[in-house]
Amino acid sequence: MAKPHRNPVSDIRGASRLAIDAIAGITGLVEAMHTHIAKAPTKLGGPIVSGAVNGTASAVYKSIRGVTRMVGGGIDLALGALAPAVGELEPAPAREAVVAALNGVLGDHLEATHNPLAIQMRLRRNGRPLTLTREALAAAIPNESAKVVVLVHGLCMNDLGWERDGHDHGAALARDLGYTPVYLHYNTGLHISLNGRAFADELEALVAAWPRPLEDLTIVAHSMGGLVARSACSYAGEAGHAWPTRLRKLVFLGTPHHGAPLERGGHWLDLLLDKSPYTAPFSRLGKVRSAGITDLRHGALRDEDWQGHDRFARRADPRMPVPLPAGVACYAIAATVSDAHAPLRDRLVGDGLVPVPSALGEHADPRFALVFAEAHRWIAYDAGHLDLLSSEAVYAKLRDWLAG
Repeated sequence: MAKPHRNPVSDIRGASRLAIDAIAGITGLVEAMHTHIAKAPTKLGGPIVSGAVNGTASAVYKSIRGVTRMVGGGIDLALGALAPAVGELEPAPAREAVVAALNGVLGDHLEATHNPLAIQMRLRRNGRPLTLTREALAAAIPNESAKVVVLVHGLCMNDLGWERDGHDHGAALARDLGYTPVYLHYNTGLHISLNGRAFADELEALVAAWPRPLEDLTIVAHSMGGLVARSACSYAGEAGHAWPTRLRKLVFLGTPHHGAPLERGGHWLDLLLDKSPYTAPFSRLGKVRSAGITDLRHGALRDEDWQGHDRFARRADPRMPVPLPAGVACYAIAATVSDAHAPLRDRLVGDGLVPVPSALGEHADPRFALVFAEAHRWIAYDAGHLDLLSSEAVYAKLRDWLAG
């Protein structure tokens, strides 16, 4: 198994780049505020004067940006030279969690700026990346089985997050049903379609390199991970991959198949801020959020859903319909913080992030509705979004489905 990759100097280098980017962003925000104020009539103890703060030298802002770039470039150069001299360390779970959250919020920016903190997609076990060759897999997983379950985490999380309150669905399925668990680790701030295509390629390499003939490939996906899995199935078909013929079951845990209200709320806040010349500059802060997050507005799975469009602009649901993969037994678990005896309206609220209808694939437009067999749908009551990872009742249902 490959060694964990964590260089503390690279971490510092990545953090310093973000700090420099933040200073440049704040400078641009202040400049935009001054520009908007300068265009508005202002009363200064007398008659209204148009453009009272005009004359604020743009050279000042240009100078700040120039100095920031110079200082940041010097720091980056020095740390880049130092990094090879420092040995790699075992990744700490707390550090992994912080980096995962950072990638969820700013992952596309980290990737575009080649920031060392950007997560590169890998299949892992115990937080260590797997090398996808037959010999390396045999050495890393001595007792591999012919049944593999791949677990796909959600937004702002990582593969270590599957262990919660002393429980890990993957480890439990290995114990109870003989599956070999493998965990996907990916940058959740990238477009879902980009992660979907990359995940399809990773699965193709995994299946080709598995040390013994693979009889059963199963995917268990939480939250955004379910969208990445559906996207991967779609792109695998186009690419002619072999792994979909091994895919037996696909389980979604709290997946926002038709979007999440929290992102739609953030989108409306952007639009409201843009309405006023005094608040318009602040809409830049909301537009920092990653492409992965804005894809959650409707649940975009394909490149066509976002290419050539301003992802912050007001648009109707732009998605191409993507049905569940044919020939695969698909299951959906939704969670709700309400109990089973609460009024229907309360029960449909969901787990705090994903409404029940979205998690079950229900949609008023039949083109987008996902058809799960009635026996393949289930609602966990008195459960929040993260409880789907540790609930005994959820695991019991998951085990029963995969054992069937």
